[in-house]
Amino acid sequence: MTYAGKRSRIICATLIVVAAVGAFAFRVPNLDKRPMHTDEAVHTVKAGELIEEGRYIYDPQEYHGPTIYYFAMPFVWLSGAKSLAETNEFTFRIVPVIFGTALVLLLLLVGDGLGRWATVIAAVLTAVSPAMVFYSRYYIQEMLLVFFTFAMMAALWRHSQSRRFAWLLLAGACAGMMHATKETCILTFAALGAAIVAAFLWARWRDGFTLGFQKVFRRQHLVMAAVMAFFISAPLLSGFFRNPRAQLDAWLTYTSYLHRAGGAGIHDHPWYYYLQMLLYTKNAPGPWWSEGLIVALAAVGAVAALLPRPVGDAPPGRARPIAFVRVVAFYTIFLTVIYSAIPYKTPWCMLSFLHGMILLAGFGAAAIIRRTPTIPAKAILVILLSLGAYQLGQQAHRANTRYAADTRNPYVYGHTATDILRVAKRIEEIARVAPEGRDMLIKVITPDCWPLPWYLRGFGRVGYWAEPPDDMDAAIVITSEELDEQVDAGLKQEYQKSYYGLRPEVLIAVHVRQDLWDAFIEERSK
Repeated sequence: MTYAGKRSRIICATLIVVAAVGAFAFRVPNLDKRPMHTDEAVHTVKAGELIEEGRYIYDPQEYHGPTIYYFAMPFVWLSGAKSLAETNEFTFRIVPVIFGTALVLLLLLVGDGLGRWATVIAAVLTAVSPAMVFYSRYYIQEMLLVFFTFAMMAALWRHSQSRRFAWLLLAGACAGMMHATKETCILTFAALGAAIVAAFLWARWRDGFTLGFQKVFRRQHLVMAAVMAFFISAPLLSGFFRNPRAQLDAWLTYTSYLHRAGGAGIHDHPWYYYLQMLLYTKNAPGPWWSEGLIVALAAVGAVAALLPRPVGDAPPGRARPIAFVRVVAFYTIFLTVIYSAIPYKTPWCMLSFLHGMILLAGFGAAAIIRRTPTIPAKAILVILLSLGAYQLGQQAHRANTRYAADTRNPYVYGHTATDILRVAKRIEEIARVAPEGRDMLIKVITPDCWPLPWYLRGFGRVGYWAEPPDDMDAAIVITSEELDEQVDAGLKQEYQKSYYGLRPEVLIAVHVRQDLWDAFIEERSK
Protein backbone atom coordinates (compact mmCIF):
# COMPACT_ATOMS: atom_id res chain seq x y z
CA MET A 1 0.00 0.00 0.00
CA THR A 2 1.31 3.43 -0.97
CA TYR A 3 1.76 6.22 1.57
CA ALA A 4 -1.19 8.12 0.03
CA GLY A 5 -3.36 5.00 0.22
CA LYS A 6 -2.41 4.39 3.86
CA ARG A 7 -3.13 8.02 4.73
CA SER A 8 -6.52 7.86 3.01
CA ARG A 9 -7.34 4.70 4.93
CA ILE A 10 -6.43 6.29 8.27
CA ILE A 11 -8.42 9.44 7.50
CA CYS A 12 -11.51 7.45 6.52
CA ALA A 13 -11.26 5.22 9.60
CA THR A 14 -10.91 8.30 11.81
CA LEU A 15 -13.97 9.92 10.24
CA ILE A 16 -16.02 6.76 10.79
CA VAL A 17 -15.05 6.73 14.46
CA VAL A 18 -15.97 10.42 14.71
CA ALA A 19 -19.33 9.65 13.10
CA ALA A 20 -19.87 6.88 15.66
CA VAL A 21 -19.12 9.29 18.51
CA GLY A 22 -21.61 11.72 17.00
CA ALA A 23 -24.17 8.94 16.61
CA PHE A 24 -23.86 8.09 20.30
CA ALA A 25 -24.14 11.74 21.33
CA PHE A 26 -27.23 12.05 19.15
CA ARG A 27 -28.92 8.96 20.60
CA VAL A 28 -28.20 9.04 24.33
CA PRO A 29 -29.68 12.30 25.72
CA ASN A 30 -32.93 12.24 27.69
CA LEU A 31 -33.65 8.54 27.30
CA ASP A 32 -36.14 8.77 30.15
CA LYS A 33 -38.28 11.59 28.73
CA ARG A 34 -40.40 9.71 26.19
CA PRO A 35 -43.20 7.53 27.63
CA MET A 36 -42.67 3.79 27.38
CA HIS A 37 -44.21 2.25 24.27
CA THR A 38 -46.32 -0.84 24.92
CA ASP A 39 -43.73 -3.10 23.28
CA GLU A 40 -40.94 -1.56 25.35
CA ALA A 41 -42.90 -2.07 28.56
CA VAL A 42 -43.56 -5.70 27.69
CA HIS A 43 -39.86 -6.31 27.12
CA THR A 44 -38.83 -4.59 30.36
CA VAL A 45 -41.21 -6.84 32.31
CA LYS A 46 -39.79 -9.90 30.52
CA ALA A 47 -36.31 -8.66 31.42
CA GLY A 48 -37.58 -8.23 34.98
CA GLU A 49 -38.10 -12.01 35.20
CA LEU A 50 -34.44 -12.44 34.34
CA ILE A 51 -33.42 -9.82 36.91
CA GLU A 52 -35.55 -11.11 39.78
CA GLU A 53 -35.82 -14.84 39.09
CA GLY A 54 -32.77 -15.50 36.95
CA ARG A 55 -34.81 -17.28 34.32
CA TYR A 56 -35.97 -16.82 30.76
CA ILE A 57 -38.71 -18.88 29.07
CA TYR A 58 -39.11 -18.57 25.31
CA ASP A 59 -42.69 -17.90 24.20
CA PRO A 60 -43.32 -19.02 20.60
CA GLN A 61 -46.43 -16.83 20.34
CA GLU A 62 -45.03 -13.47 21.41
CA TYR A 63 -42.09 -11.34 22.56
CA HIS A 64 -39.37 -12.65 20.17
CA GLY A 65 -35.90 -13.72 21.36
CA PRO A 66 -33.96 -12.96 24.55
CA THR A 67 -30.79 -11.22 23.39
CA ILE A 68 -32.20 -7.81 24.28
CA TYR A 69 -32.84 -9.04 27.83
CA TYR A 70 -29.39 -10.54 28.31
CA PHE A 71 -27.66 -7.44 26.97
CA ALA A 72 -29.55 -5.31 29.50
CA MET A 73 -28.15 -7.30 32.42
CA PRO A 74 -24.72 -5.57 32.58
CA PHE A 75 -26.45 -2.18 32.86
CA VAL A 76 -28.79 -3.55 35.52
CA TRP A 77 -25.77 -4.77 37.52
CA LEU A 78 -23.91 -1.49 37.03
CA SER A 79 -26.94 0.44 38.27
CA GLY A 80 -27.09 -1.71 41.40
CA ALA A 81 -30.72 -2.66 40.73
CA LYS A 82 -31.91 -5.91 42.31
CA SER A 83 -35.45 -5.81 40.94
CA LEU A 84 -37.41 -4.35 38.05
CA ALA A 85 -38.74 -1.66 40.40
CA GLU A 86 -35.21 -0.31 40.90
CA THR A 87 -34.51 0.08 37.17
CA ASN A 88 -35.36 3.03 34.97
CA GLU A 89 -35.77 3.79 31.26
CA PHE A 90 -32.05 4.46 30.78
CA THR A 91 -31.16 0.97 32.07
CA PHE A 92 -32.92 -0.61 29.12
CA ARG A 93 -32.85 1.97 26.34
CA ILE A 94 -29.07 2.28 26.52
CA VAL A 95 -28.91 -1.21 24.94
CA PRO A 96 -30.28 -0.22 21.49
CA VAL A 97 -28.32 3.06 21.76
CA ILE A 98 -25.06 1.09 21.96
CA PHE A 99 -26.00 -1.26 19.12
CA GLY A 100 -27.15 1.66 16.97
CA THR A 101 -23.78 3.33 17.57
CA ALA A 102 -21.78 0.14 17.00
CA LEU A 103 -23.57 -0.26 13.66
CA VAL A 104 -21.56 2.74 12.45
CA LEU A 105 -18.27 1.20 13.61
CA LEU A 106 -18.94 -2.01 11.66
CA LEU A 107 -18.31 0.00 8.48
CA LEU A 108 -14.61 -0.21 9.31
CA LEU A 109 -14.77 -3.85 8.17
CA VAL A 110 -16.13 -3.21 4.67
CA GLY A 111 -14.14 -0.24 3.42
CA ASP A 112 -12.49 -2.29 0.68
CA GLY A 113 -15.86 -3.63 -0.51
CA LEU A 114 -18.01 -0.53 -0.32
CA GLY A 115 -15.24 2.00 -0.92
CA ARG A 116 -13.51 4.04 1.76
CA TRP A 117 -15.25 7.34 1.14
CA ALA A 118 -18.54 5.53 0.56
CA THR A 119 -18.22 4.05 4.05
CA VAL A 120 -17.63 7.52 5.51
CA ILE A 121 -20.80 8.82 3.85
CA ALA A 122 -22.72 5.73 4.97
CA ALA A 123 -21.43 6.29 8.51
CA VAL A 124 -22.75 9.86 8.54
CA LEU A 125 -26.13 8.81 7.10
CA THR A 126 -26.43 5.99 9.66
CA ALA A 127 -25.65 8.47 12.43
CA VAL A 128 -28.32 11.00 11.38
CA SER A 129 -31.06 8.93 9.72
CA PRO A 130 -34.25 9.86 11.63
CA ALA A 131 -35.53 6.27 11.67
CA MET A 132 -32.16 4.88 12.77
CA VAL A 133 -31.84 7.44 15.55
CA PHE A 134 -35.46 7.11 16.70
CA TYR A 135 -35.46 3.32 16.97
CA SER A 136 -31.97 3.26 18.45
CA ARG A 137 -33.73 4.70 21.50
CA TYR A 138 -36.46 2.02 21.59
CA TYR A 139 -36.10 -1.03 23.82
CA ILE A 140 -37.14 -3.44 21.09
CA GLN A 141 -35.20 -6.06 19.13
CA GLU A 142 -34.95 -4.34 15.76
CA MET A 143 -31.68 -2.46 16.21
CA LEU A 144 -29.97 -5.59 17.53
CA LEU A 145 -31.24 -7.55 14.52
CA VAL A 146 -29.85 -4.93 12.11
CA PHE A 147 -26.51 -4.91 13.92
CA PHE A 148 -26.06 -8.69 13.90
CA THR A 149 -27.18 -8.85 10.26
CA PHE A 150 -24.55 -6.35 9.15
CA ALA A 151 -21.95 -7.96 11.40
CA MET A 152 -22.65 -11.29 9.66
CA MET A 153 -22.36 -9.69 6.22
CA ALA A 154 -19.15 -7.89 7.18
CA ALA A 155 -17.63 -11.10 8.58
CA LEU A 156 -18.52 -12.98 5.39
CA TRP A 157 -16.85 -10.24 3.37
CA ARG A 158 -13.71 -10.31 5.50
CA HIS A 159 -13.55 -14.09 5.07
CA SER A 160 -13.89 -13.66 1.31
CA GLN A 161 -10.85 -11.36 1.35
CA SER A 162 -8.63 -13.08 3.92
CA ARG A 163 -9.76 -16.74 3.68
CA ARG A 164 -9.47 -16.88 7.47
CA PHE A 165 -11.85 -19.44 8.90
CA ALA A 166 -12.32 -17.37 12.07
CA TRP A 167 -14.28 -14.78 10.10
CA LEU A 168 -16.65 -17.48 8.85
CA LEU A 169 -17.15 -18.75 12.39
CA LEU A 170 -17.89 -15.19 13.47
CA ALA A 171 -20.47 -14.92 10.68
CA GLY A 172 -22.07 -18.12 11.99
CA ALA A 173 -22.10 -16.71 15.52
CA CYS A 174 -23.82 -13.55 14.24
CA ALA A 175 -26.40 -15.68 12.43
CA GLY A 176 -27.07 -17.46 15.72
CA MET A 177 -27.49 -14.12 17.48
CA MET A 178 -29.95 -13.05 14.78
CA HIS A 179 -32.01 -16.19 15.36
CA ALA A 180 -31.94 -15.58 19.12
CA THR A 181 -33.02 -11.97 18.58
CA LYS A 182 -36.06 -12.06 16.32
CA GLU A 183 -37.89 -14.62 14.19
CA THR A 184 -37.94 -12.30 11.16
CA CYS A 185 -34.27 -13.14 10.69
CA ILE A 186 -35.50 -15.88 8.35
CA LEU A 187 -36.53 -13.14 5.89
CA THR A 188 -33.02 -11.69 6.09
CA PHE A 189 -31.42 -15.09 5.49
CA ALA A 190 -33.67 -15.64 2.48
CA ALA A 191 -32.93 -12.21 1.02
CA LEU A 192 -29.18 -12.52 1.59
CA GLY A 193 -28.99 -16.03 0.15
CA ALA A 194 -30.95 -14.94 -2.91
CA ALA A 195 -28.73 -11.84 -3.22
CA ILE A 196 -25.54 -13.91 -3.27
CA VAL A 197 -26.97 -16.15 -5.99
CA ALA A 198 -28.22 -13.13 -7.96
CA ALA A 199 -24.83 -11.40 -7.73
CA PHE A 200 -23.14 -14.58 -8.97
CA LEU A 201 -25.52 -14.90 -11.94
CA TRP A 202 -25.34 -11.16 -12.67
CA ALA A 203 -21.55 -11.28 -12.90
CA ARG A 204 -21.70 -14.21 -15.33
CA TRP A 205 -24.31 -12.50 -17.52
CA ARG A 206 -23.18 -8.90 -17.30
CA ASP A 207 -19.41 -9.22 -16.95
CA GLY A 208 -18.60 -12.61 -18.38
CA PHE A 209 -16.87 -13.91 -15.24
CA THR A 210 -17.81 -15.42 -11.91
CA LEU A 211 -17.37 -13.75 -8.54
CA GLY A 212 -15.53 -16.69 -7.09
CA PHE A 213 -18.00 -17.58 -4.33
CA GLN A 214 -17.49 -21.30 -4.88
CA LYS A 215 -13.75 -20.82 -4.30
CA VAL A 216 -14.15 -18.61 -1.26
CA PHE A 217 -16.80 -20.52 0.70
CA ARG A 218 -16.06 -24.19 1.14
CA ARG A 219 -19.00 -26.42 1.86
CA GLN A 220 -17.53 -27.97 5.00
CA HIS A 221 -16.68 -24.53 6.37
CA LEU A 222 -20.24 -23.34 5.80
CA VAL A 223 -21.53 -26.39 7.65
CA MET A 224 -19.27 -25.58 10.58
CA ALA A 225 -20.50 -21.97 10.55
CA ALA A 226 -24.08 -23.28 10.69
CA VAL A 227 -23.13 -25.44 13.65
CA MET A 228 -21.66 -22.38 15.33
CA ALA A 229 -24.96 -20.54 14.73
CA PHE A 230 -26.84 -23.37 16.45
CA PHE A 231 -24.52 -23.43 19.46
CA ILE A 232 -24.98 -19.68 19.89
CA SER A 233 -28.75 -19.65 19.42
CA ALA A 234 -29.67 -22.78 21.39
CA PRO A 235 -28.37 -21.74 24.85
CA LEU A 236 -29.90 -18.27 24.60
CA LEU A 237 -33.35 -19.41 23.47
CA SER A 238 -33.46 -22.26 25.98
CA GLY A 239 -32.48 -20.08 28.93
CA PHE A 240 -29.14 -21.93 29.01
CA PHE A 241 -30.86 -25.30 28.62
CA ARG A 242 -33.46 -24.83 31.35
CA ASN A 243 -36.11 -25.10 28.62
CA PRO A 244 -34.76 -27.60 26.04
CA ARG A 245 -37.98 -27.47 24.01
CA ALA A 246 -37.27 -23.84 23.09
CA GLN A 247 -35.22 -24.79 20.03
CA LEU A 248 -38.16 -26.74 18.63
CA ASP A 249 -40.57 -23.94 19.56
CA ALA A 250 -38.31 -21.43 17.84
CA TRP A 251 -39.06 -23.18 14.54
CA LEU A 252 -42.68 -24.14 15.22
CA THR A 253 -43.36 -20.47 15.93
CA TYR A 254 -43.22 -19.74 12.21
CA THR A 255 -46.71 -21.21 11.82
CA SER A 256 -47.97 -18.46 14.14
CA TYR A 257 -45.94 -15.71 12.46
CA LEU A 258 -46.95 -16.92 8.99
CA HIS A 259 -50.59 -16.56 9.98
CA ARG A 260 -49.95 -13.11 11.44
CA ALA A 261 -48.03 -11.96 8.36
CA GLY A 262 -50.93 -13.04 6.17
CA GLY A 263 -52.97 -10.02 7.17
CA ALA A 264 -56.47 -9.36 8.52
CA GLY A 265 -55.14 -7.47 11.55
CA ILE A 266 -54.82 -3.95 12.92
CA HIS A 267 -51.22 -3.76 11.65
CA ASP A 268 -52.16 -4.35 8.01
CA HIS A 269 -50.94 -1.63 5.66
CA PRO A 270 -50.65 -1.25 1.85
CA TRP A 271 -47.53 -2.38 0.02
CA TYR A 272 -46.19 1.18 -0.33
CA TYR A 273 -46.45 1.95 3.42
CA TYR A 274 -42.70 1.87 4.10
CA LEU A 275 -41.67 3.67 0.92
CA GLN A 276 -44.24 6.39 1.46
CA MET A 277 -42.99 6.90 5.01
CA LEU A 278 -39.41 7.21 3.82
CA LEU A 279 -40.10 9.45 0.84
CA TYR A 280 -42.54 11.99 2.27
CA THR A 281 -44.92 12.28 5.21
CA LYS A 282 -46.81 15.29 6.47
CA ASN A 283 -49.61 15.06 8.98
CA ALA A 284 -51.06 18.57 9.07
CA PRO A 285 -50.46 20.87 10.81
CA GLY A 286 -47.12 19.27 11.65
CA PRO A 287 -43.79 19.44 9.81
CA TRP A 288 -42.87 17.31 6.82
CA TRP A 289 -40.60 14.27 7.13
CA SER A 290 -38.49 12.62 4.46
CA GLU A 291 -35.50 10.34 4.07
CA GLY A 292 -35.81 10.74 0.34
CA LEU A 293 -32.14 11.74 0.10
CA ILE A 294 -31.16 8.28 1.30
CA VAL A 295 -33.63 6.52 -1.02
CA ALA A 296 -32.51 8.55 -4.05
CA LEU A 297 -28.80 8.02 -3.38
CA ALA A 298 -29.49 4.31 -2.77
CA ALA A 299 -31.08 4.06 -6.22
CA VAL A 300 -27.99 5.69 -7.72
CA GLY A 301 -25.79 3.32 -5.74
CA ALA A 302 -27.67 0.26 -6.99
CA VAL A 303 -27.31 1.40 -10.60
CA ALA A 304 -23.62 2.22 -10.09
CA ALA A 305 -23.04 -1.23 -8.61
CA LEU A 306 -24.92 -3.29 -11.16
CA LEU A 307 -24.37 -1.62 -14.55
CA PRO A 308 -20.62 -0.92 -14.98
CA ARG A 309 -18.32 -3.72 -15.99
CA PRO A 310 -15.54 -4.13 -13.40
CA VAL A 311 -11.99 -3.88 -14.72
CA GLY A 312 -9.35 -6.44 -13.83
CA ASP A 313 -9.57 -9.65 -11.87
CA ALA A 314 -9.65 -10.51 -8.19
CA PRO A 315 -6.60 -11.98 -6.44
CA PRO A 316 -6.66 -15.79 -6.36
CA GLY A 317 -9.22 -17.14 -3.91
CA ARG A 318 -10.86 -13.78 -3.24
CA ALA A 319 -14.19 -12.27 -4.24
CA ARG A 320 -14.00 -9.17 -6.41
CA PRO A 321 -14.49 -5.85 -4.55
CA ILE A 322 -17.62 -5.13 -6.61
CA ALA A 323 -19.14 -8.34 -5.22
CA PHE A 324 -19.88 -6.85 -1.82
CA VAL A 325 -21.83 -3.84 -3.02
CA ARG A 326 -23.66 -5.94 -5.60
CA VAL A 327 -24.77 -8.37 -2.90
CA VAL A 328 -25.89 -5.38 -0.81
CA ALA A 329 -27.85 -4.03 -3.79
CA PHE A 330 -29.70 -7.27 -4.46
CA TYR A 331 -30.18 -7.91 -0.75
CA THR A 332 -31.75 -4.47 -0.24
CA ILE A 333 -34.03 -4.84 -3.25
CA PHE A 334 -35.18 -8.32 -2.24
CA LEU A 335 -35.74 -7.42 1.41
CA THR A 336 -37.64 -4.25 0.49
CA VAL A 337 -39.92 -6.28 -1.77
CA ILE A 338 -40.46 -8.96 0.88
CA TYR A 339 -41.38 -6.55 3.66
CA SER A 340 -43.55 -4.48 1.32
CA ALA A 341 -45.45 -7.58 0.15
CA ILE A 342 -46.27 -8.73 3.70
CA PRO A 343 -49.54 -7.06 4.82
CA TYR A 344 -48.44 -6.97 8.48
CA LYS A 345 -46.29 -3.86 8.88
CA THR A 346 -44.83 -1.92 11.76
CA PRO A 347 -42.47 0.97 10.96
CA TRP A 348 -39.43 -0.38 12.81
CA CYS A 349 -39.43 -3.49 10.58
CA MET A 350 -38.13 -1.34 7.72
CA LEU A 351 -34.79 -0.79 9.50
CA SER A 352 -33.33 -3.95 7.97
CA PHE A 353 -33.71 -2.78 4.39
CA LEU A 354 -33.26 0.90 5.29
CA HIS A 355 -29.77 0.04 6.49
CA GLY A 356 -29.10 -1.59 3.13
CA MET A 357 -30.31 1.60 1.48
CA ILE A 358 -27.91 3.63 3.60
CA LEU A 359 -24.97 1.47 2.48
CA LEU A 360 -26.02 1.90 -1.15
CA ALA A 361 -26.54 5.62 -0.58
CA GLY A 362 -22.94 5.93 0.56
CA PHE A 363 -21.79 4.08 -2.55
CA GLY A 364 -24.07 6.17 -4.77
CA ALA A 365 -22.92 9.49 -3.31
CA ALA A 366 -19.27 8.50 -3.68
CA ALA A 367 -19.92 7.46 -7.29
CA ILE A 368 -21.53 10.82 -8.10
CA ILE A 369 -18.64 12.74 -6.53
CA ARG A 370 -16.10 10.58 -8.32
CA ARG A 371 -17.76 11.19 -11.70
CA THR A 372 -18.13 14.94 -11.18
CA PRO A 373 -15.51 16.42 -13.53
CA THR A 374 -14.09 19.48 -11.75
CA ILE A 375 -12.87 20.24 -8.24
CA PRO A 376 -15.25 23.22 -7.75
CA ALA A 377 -18.19 21.08 -8.87
CA LYS A 378 -17.13 18.34 -6.47
CA ALA A 379 -16.92 20.90 -3.65
CA ILE A 380 -20.43 22.18 -4.40
CA LEU A 381 -21.74 18.63 -4.46
CA VAL A 382 -20.13 17.83 -1.10
CA ILE A 383 -21.69 20.97 0.37
CA LEU A 384 -25.14 20.00 -0.95
CA LEU A 385 -24.78 16.49 0.46
CA SER A 386 -23.67 17.94 3.79
CA LEU A 387 -26.73 20.18 3.87
CA GLY A 388 -28.90 17.15 3.13
CA ALA A 389 -27.29 15.23 6.01
CA TYR A 390 -27.79 18.26 8.27
CA GLN A 391 -31.47 18.35 7.37
CA LEU A 392 -31.80 14.64 8.20
CA GLY A 393 -30.15 15.37 11.53
CA GLN A 394 -32.66 18.15 12.20
CA GLN A 395 -35.50 15.72 11.55
CA ALA A 396 -33.92 13.17 13.88
CA HIS A 397 -33.58 15.81 16.60
CA ARG A 398 -37.20 16.91 16.46
CA ALA A 399 -38.36 13.28 16.21
CA ASN A 400 -36.73 12.59 19.57
CA THR A 401 -37.60 15.83 21.34
CA ARG A 402 -40.76 17.78 20.59
CA TYR A 403 -42.38 15.01 18.52
CA ALA A 404 -41.07 11.99 20.47
CA ALA A 405 -44.60 10.76 21.29
CA ASP A 406 -46.55 12.85 18.78
CA THR A 407 -48.63 11.13 16.10
CA ARG A 408 -47.44 13.74 13.60
CA ASN A 409 -44.10 11.96 13.76
CA PRO A 410 -44.34 9.08 11.22
CA TYR A 411 -42.08 6.87 13.36
CA VAL A 412 -44.47 7.13 16.32
CA TYR A 413 -46.71 4.08 16.00
CA GLY A 414 -49.43 3.20 18.50
CA HIS A 415 -47.38 5.07 21.04
CA THR A 416 -48.29 5.70 24.65
CA ALA A 417 -49.67 9.18 25.27
CA THR A 418 -47.77 11.56 27.51
CA ASP A 419 -50.81 11.41 29.83
CA ILE A 420 -49.34 8.20 31.24
CA LEU A 421 -46.67 10.29 32.96
CA ARG A 422 -49.42 12.26 34.70
CA VAL A 423 -51.08 9.01 35.77
CA ALA A 424 -47.82 7.72 37.22
CA LYS A 425 -47.21 11.01 39.04
CA ARG A 426 -50.74 11.08 40.48
CA ILE A 427 -50.50 7.49 41.76
CA GLU A 428 -47.18 8.34 43.44
CA GLU A 429 -48.84 11.35 45.08
CA ILE A 430 -51.73 9.23 46.36
CA ALA A 431 -49.28 6.66 47.73
CA ARG A 432 -47.63 9.35 49.83
CA VAL A 433 -50.89 10.02 51.73
CA ALA A 434 -52.16 6.41 51.82
CA PRO A 435 -51.70 4.58 55.16
CA GLU A 436 -50.28 1.57 53.28
CA GLY A 437 -47.96 3.74 51.18
CA ARG A 438 -46.71 1.92 48.09
CA ASP A 439 -48.43 -1.23 49.35
CA MET A 440 -51.88 0.27 48.77
CA LEU A 441 -54.13 -1.97 46.68
CA ILE A 442 -54.34 -1.05 42.98
CA LYS A 443 -56.71 -2.87 40.63
CA VAL A 444 -56.30 -2.56 36.86
CA ILE A 445 -59.45 -3.76 35.12
CA THR A 446 -58.94 -3.68 31.37
CA PRO A 447 -57.84 -6.14 28.69
CA ASP A 448 -55.51 -3.43 27.35
CA CYS A 449 -53.30 -2.57 30.33
CA TRP A 450 -49.87 -1.94 28.74
CA PRO A 451 -47.64 -0.06 29.52
CA LEU A 452 -49.15 0.31 33.01
CA PRO A 453 -47.17 -2.67 34.45
CA TRP A 454 -43.98 -0.67 33.85
CA TYR A 455 -45.28 2.42 35.60
CA LEU A 456 -46.74 0.39 38.48
CA ARG A 457 -43.65 -1.81 38.91
CA GLY A 458 -42.72 -0.17 42.22
CA PHE A 459 -46.05 -0.88 43.93
CA GLY A 460 -46.42 -4.00 46.05
CA ARG A 461 -50.10 -4.88 45.55
CA VAL A 462 -51.24 -4.53 41.94
CA GLY A 463 -53.75 -6.86 40.29
CA TYR A 464 -54.79 -7.12 36.64
CA TRP A 465 -58.14 -8.28 35.28
CA ALA A 466 -59.39 -8.41 31.69
CA GLU A 467 -62.99 -8.38 32.96
CA PRO A 468 -64.49 -6.83 36.11
CA PRO A 469 -64.03 -9.12 39.15
CA ASP A 470 -66.69 -9.62 41.83
CA ASP A 471 -64.90 -7.29 44.24
CA MET A 472 -63.70 -4.20 42.41
CA ASP A 473 -62.95 -1.84 45.27
CA ALA A 474 -59.37 -0.76 45.97
CA ALA A 475 -57.37 2.33 46.83
CA ILE A 476 -57.04 3.02 43.11
CA VAL A 477 -59.04 1.39 40.33
CA ILE A 478 -57.96 1.82 36.71
CA THR A 479 -60.23 0.72 33.90
CA SER A 480 -60.78 1.17 30.18
CA GLU A 481 -63.40 3.45 28.71
CA GLU A 482 -65.37 0.41 27.49
CA LEU A 483 -65.61 -1.13 30.98
CA ASP A 484 -65.95 2.14 32.86
CA GLU A 485 -69.75 2.06 33.21
CA GLN A 486 -69.72 -1.54 34.41
CA VAL A 487 -66.95 -0.82 36.91
CA ASP A 488 -68.76 2.29 38.18
CA ALA A 489 -71.84 0.18 38.86
CA GLY A 490 -69.81 -2.41 40.78
CA LEU A 491 -67.83 -0.06 43.03
CA LYS A 492 -69.26 0.07 46.57
CA GLN A 493 -67.19 2.98 47.88
CA GLU A 494 -66.97 6.60 46.79
CA TYR A 495 -64.28 7.56 44.25
CA GLN A 496 -62.88 10.58 42.49
CA LYS A 497 -62.60 9.75 38.77
CA SER A 498 -60.37 11.26 36.09
CA TYR A 499 -59.84 10.32 32.45
CA TYR A 500 -56.44 10.07 30.75
CA GLY A 501 -55.24 9.15 27.30
CA LEU A 502 -53.41 5.82 27.10
CA ARG A 503 -52.80 5.80 23.36
CA PRO A 504 -54.40 7.61 20.42
CA GLU A 505 -58.17 7.12 20.74
CA VAL A 506 -57.73 4.94 23.85
CA LEU A 507 -58.86 6.34 27.20
CA ILE A 508 -58.52 4.98 30.72
CA ALA A 509 -60.43 6.02 33.83
CA VAL A 510 -58.50 6.33 37.10
CA HIS A 511 -60.67 6.03 40.23
CA VAL A 512 -59.09 7.25 43.47
CA ARG A 513 -60.91 6.29 46.67
CA GLN A 514 -62.51 9.43 48.09
CA ASP A 515 -60.79 9.36 51.48
CA LEU A 516 -57.39 9.18 49.78
CA TRP A 517 -58.36 11.91 47.35
CA ASP A 518 -59.41 14.17 50.22
CA ALA A 519 -56.11 13.49 52.01
CA PHE A 520 -54.21 14.27 48.81
CA ILE A 521 -56.06 17.58 48.31
CA GLU A 522 -55.46 18.53 51.94
CA GLU A 523 -51.74 17.72 51.66
CA ARG A 524 -51.41 19.70 48.44
CA SER A 525 -53.12 22.74 49.94
CA LYS A 526 -50.63 23.04 52.80
